Amino acid sequence: MKPNFEAMTSKELTAYILAHRDDDEAIRVLFSRRNPPDSEATWYGPMVTADGTPIEENIRIAEEAIKQRIEQANKRKQDSQS
Repeated sequence: MKPNFEAMTSKELTAYILAHRDDDEAIRVLFSRRNPPDSEATWYGPMVTADGTPIEENIRIAEEAIKQRIEQANKRKQDSQS
């Protein structure tokens, strides 16, 4: 009998998935907990073309977004420590 994935914390569910990597149901439950959900997520274009050529503009946009997320996380961390 499978555990109740909905009742598990995300940490417990992650540990379960690491031990049972083929359990698609558990993975679906964990992915459904994403924050933000897909409907609110920002989607970025591909980093390379089909033949493997880098798309410099998309790479630049993604790098800038990553830098902003890191800055936001660092600010939240500093704010929580004050």
